This record gives sequence, C-alpha cells and structure tokens, in this order.
Amino acid sequence: MANGFSLDFEKPIVDLERQIESLRRMAADRELDVESEITPLVAKLADLRREIYRGLTPLQRVQVARHPRRPYSLDYINRIFTDFVELKGDRLFRDDPAIVAGWARLDAQPIIVIGQQKGRDTKENLQRNFGMPHPEGYRKALRLMRMAERFRAPVITLIDTPGAYPGLGAEERGQAEAIARNLEEMAALRTSVIAAVIGEGGSGGALGLGLADRVLMMENAIYSVISPEGCAAILWKDASQKERAAEALRLTAQDLHELGIIDEIVPEPPGGAHTDPDGAANTLAACLESHLGELADVEPEERVRQRAEKYRKIGRIVEG
Repeated sequence: MANGFSLDFEKPIVDLERQIESLRRMAADRELDVESEITPLVAKLADLRREIYRGLTPLQRVQVARHPRRPYSLDYINRIFTDFVELKGDRLFRDDPAIVAGWARLDAQPIIVIGQQKGRDTKENLQRNFGMPHPEGYRKALRLMRMAERFRAPVITLIDTPGAYPGLGAEERGQAEAIARNLEEMAALRTSVIAAVIGEGGSGGALGLGLADRVLMMENAIYSVISPEGCAAILWKDASQKERAAEALRLTAQDLHELGIIDEIVPEPPGGAHTDPDGAANTLAACLESHLGELADVEPEERVRQRAEKYRKIGRIVEG
C-alpha cells in the first residue's frame, strides 16, 4: 500500500493498487493516455476496499485498531483542535509522555483534551512507553480534569492504549489506586466529559480516561477488558486461539453499541482511518461538536445524575 504496510486481508487491495500504479508508470514512461483503462480500476478499488472493510472479523478489526499508520491522539489533536497548549507533570512524581494533555479550542470553545499517545518508531515508542501510561500519567490527567471543572470547561479524552503499564515501578507508585481515583472523580465531575476510543481501548488503562457522559468509538477501534491474545492464553492456555477470543470478547464498536456500552460509532473512511487521517478527523470533530452541544445546557447536578444513571444501566442479569 501507499504507506508501505498492509494487513494480510488487504492483499487484494494491494494487488489492485500495484496494478494501477504499474499502468500509470508505464503511461508516464511511454507518454500514453491510459485514463480510460485506469478509471474503472480506481472505481473497482474503492468498491473492493468498502466490501472488505464492511465484512471484517473481530480479529481483523483488532489488526486495524493496531495499524502502525493509524492516527494517534496527537494526530487528531493537531487536526481537530486549535491553540493547543500542552501541560505536563502530575505535581507528585514526574511527567508521563504516554499521556498528552492540555488546553485547546474546539470550534472556538475552550476545552481540556487528554489523549493516550503511542510512538511511530522505536525511539518514540520508548519515549511514549508504547502508549501504556504510568500512574503519574493518570494523575496528570486528573489534575487537568479538576482544572477544567474549576474553569467550567468540557473535557475530551482520546483513548488508545494496550493497557496501563504493568511494571514493578508503576505498581509500587500505585497504578491501581491512580486508575481507581480517576474513576471515582470522573464520576462526580461537574463539567461535561466526552471520551472517544480512537484505536485500542485496553482494560483499566483505557477505563482510567473512559468514564464519561458520552463514549464515542471509531468504527474500527476496539474496547475490551483484555487483549484477545491474553484472553486466549488464560482461558485456553493457547495464544493461537486469539480469533476465538476476539469473537467471545465482543470488543468491536458494533458489538459495544448494541450492548449499550458506547453511545455512538464514528464512521471511518473506506479502508480505515489510516488511509485518510484528515477525513477521519473531520468526522470525529463533527461528532464531538454535536455531543458537546447537546451537553452544554445540562445543569452540573443533572449532568452528574445522568452520568451515574448511564453506568447503572450497563450490564444485564442472565438467569440459568
């Protein structure tokens, strides 16, 4: 593909892209006009991309959610928001680069935006800890949420993590407590909170930024208590059972919307957000603006009550 990386199920798309590119190169070398031959192939490519992505299995959506060229939090922040000013540090230990956060504007409205950030290469992944936050990252996020509440500004969180970092140092510094504290205080925040799952939503690491008035989810994102590989290893002692696990976990946006866990599926461009980051950002921006508008006139006490009611309704009792 154009970005130099393709998934296994994208092979028919890649083959057709190469055929089109080959025709264009040949036409340029020989100064031929082959647009009449290329036009139907381009249309066929668009149809093929839509058809393949319409029928993705849960495990294939996991692959798309992890795509190395998929837009990350900073990609969306730079495209959707203006006047972004990053704020760092938790005022207790240090700054955590796995979480980026600060003031910004969405359609001229001041907001606090908080996102989990992965890296594009080895150096950046080491800096960002592969998008796995430490406790100080969650405490930084909470510090900014409290700031947003003081200034009556909405909070928007962008979720994209395989999970909170499970290292010894993180556990010693209170990883579980930091996530639990975020859940407790997000439940009672008097300002609007919108969470958007843009890639991987892994376990408590995702939930630490995910308790919100509205939860949005990109069409090919995933949101689950555990990865398919981890689930397979625990339940069947065999990581190769990851496809079976992905189906059982109900981790796709379509499943979670049906179950009432999320509020809206944000459509992605045909072929996934990585094929058109600008288009994906425009669609996400429109959804965020719409939900912010709906929440703007809700009184703080009513907002907290509605948020609590939203989470009380999640889940069901199955008898027998």
